Amino acid sequence: MLDIKIVAVSKIKNKDLDSLKEEYLKRLKPYARIKVFELPSFSFNSKNKEAAKSFESEKIQEFLDKEEKRNNQASVWLLAERGKDFSSSVEFANWLNKKNPLILVIAGSLGFSDKLYEKYPQISLSKLTFPHEIARVLLLEQIYRGVTIINKKDYHY
Repeated sequence: MLDIKIVAVSKIKNKDLDSLKEEYLKRLKPYARIKVFELPSFSFNSKNKEAAKSFESEKIQEFLDKEEKRNNQASVWLLAERGKDFSSSVEFANWLNKKNPLILVIAGSLGFSDKLYEKYPQISLSKLTFPHEIARVLLLEQIYRGVTIINKKDYHY
């Protein structure tokens, strides 16, 4: 069974997206232990973007430091458009199956600090950029698709 923690800045505010997130979490229960941790965001404007990115990145690092003390076996990956691309959902499933336990991190609107980019490897869901709320739902769907591929269940065609 896969053991995955998803760390995301902010809560999903859109009720439809939150409902979809919950649906994928429910579908994943037979295949994976998934925990979602929502960290505080920083309200920003054009004058304090760097302060916001710094605050959110510090919160992410604090969370990861605690997790590394609890379980230094976990592989930490940031979700970023410049991250490792997967050519298919099958390739993603194979990668997922080798990275257990796993911590996947989704930044807020402004992305990660340079320190986090330098410290942790990155994966990409797409070369396109998505709002962090949609990225969370896409990630859960791809994890679900991946576990159905791994377990040879009908879902991916």
